[in-house]
Amino acid sequence: MMQELKHLAIIMDGNGRWAQNRGKRRIEGHKMGANVVRTITTWCAQNAISTLTLYAFSTENWKRPKYEVDFLMKMLKNYLDQELETYQKNNIRFFAIGDIDAFSSPLKEKIFEVQEKTSQNNALTQILALNYGGKNELSRAILHNKERISQASNAQEIEKVLEDSLDTRGIPSVDLLLRTGGEQRLSNFLLWQCSYAELFFTPTLWPDFTIVELNAIIDQFLKRHRRFGGL
Repeated sequence: MMQELKHLAIIMDGNGRWAQNRGKRRIEGHKMGANVVRTITTWCAQNAISTLTLYAFSTENWKRPKYEVDFLMKMLKNYLDQELETYQKNNIRFFAIGDIDAFSSPLKEKIFEVQEKTSQNNALTQILALNYGGKNELSRAILHNKERISQASNAQEIEKVLEDSLDTRGIPSVDLLLRTGGEQRLSNFLLWQCSYAELFFTPTLWPDFTIVELNAIIDQFLKRHRRFGGL
């Protein structure tokens, strides 16, 4: 059953609201959310989903309060330190997409280190979208390939150039896009890759999201008839 779902993408929304609902600082919600990331990632690795992409930090998230951004940067580095054992134990490959040049040198080094150490794992590719935005990704792809694009003779050739230049090149398109937290928008996430994704939205805040609910959503997904423009 599960092989029909190759690429699951999740917008992990609701960490801050989860904390505020409990009279806590927003960062406490991010801590709880990291635990859910581990649970969902491990489950996907054990259930034949080949790719899991998680929206961890967007190009717009720099607008948040400095204390929260600083905490998220520190938490990300600590997360990668702690999760390396989980990746290796569960045969998970870690990969980052986005414009990570904006990050500190220690954080960039940690990202590259974990990518290298897990590069041969093949049960699941966990992709973290870090300083990522769909418009930014497409803009970078165009800038890096201006000459090839100018030489293209038709739209199909341009599409192929861009497809080969995305952060996710070589990775299958998204089959199922899930957003927690009640909002119903893409928020600049994987705009190209989600062109034919099935969309699911749940009011559940990310720290409360469970495998039980994920299974229910996947069951609904498997019942949908995906036509890809055909009949």
